[in-house]
Amino acid sequence: MTLRVDVLTLFPEAITNYVTTSVLGRAGERGVFELHVHDFRDATTDPHRSVDDTPFGGGAGMVLRAEPIVATIESIPDLARPVIALTPSGRVFTHEVALELSALSGFTLLSGRYEGFDQRALDLVVDDEISLGDFVLAGGELAALCVIESVVRLLPGGLGNDASSDDESFSDGLLEYPQFTKPADVRGRHVPEILLSGNHERIARWRRAQALRLTVARRPDLIARRGGLSEHDQAILDEFPEMDEVEGSG
Repeated sequence: MTLRVDVLTLFPEAITNYVTTSVLGRAGERGVFELHVHDFRDATTDPHRSVDDTPFGGGAGMVLRAEPIVATIESIPDLARPVIALTPSGRVFTHEVALELSALSGFTLLSGRYEGFDQRALDLVVDDEISLGDFVLAGGELAALCVIESVVRLLPGGLGNDASSDDESFSDGLLEYPQFTKPADVRGRHVPEILLSGNHERIARWRRAQALRLTVARRPDLIARRGGLSEHDQAILDEFPEMDEVEGSG
């Protein structure tokens, strides 16, 4: 099944220019997903193609008008559902939300600008709201691209090699273990000996220990969300009581 993703934006090129490159570009060529981008400025009726206006009640900035957004959504009979607005007040986007979206046949992302949307647009045509986090962007296009890429890479064929996403950060509720590649010595700092041992079972346990220790140190909230450390996790930590350091030779 091919995932359909629709994006409503004032800057279509910002979406298409990125999506046609790298991982997303190859996934699109393989038919993993299909992208449809819509400029809601096309639904305006005035000569200036106005999509924003000053806020009722006063205040700084401009607000995106409801009518062009509603008209755009109503004009596309096969628009993917649900319609998700990217807003600061939406539920926080996480790996779990990406998994949720990856199980759908499609979804639509509504990208904002300026001071946000007229509330009536959200009330009339939006099914859900998502936020990337507690920070502000100039527009929703970057947020839309983050959502699309994080979802597509979870789909079969999204990465070319489906095993590539199995050990990534958050895939098991943990941060990813440290990675190393050639050469084995970089300016006197060596790859941990265990990774050169060829003992893949022990390497897997070592990596699990490093992922656990890193998550405990940097994201204890993720450990708490998992209900704490399991007996199995504690046993692996006990097996590797100290995190191996990449030390100099002298």
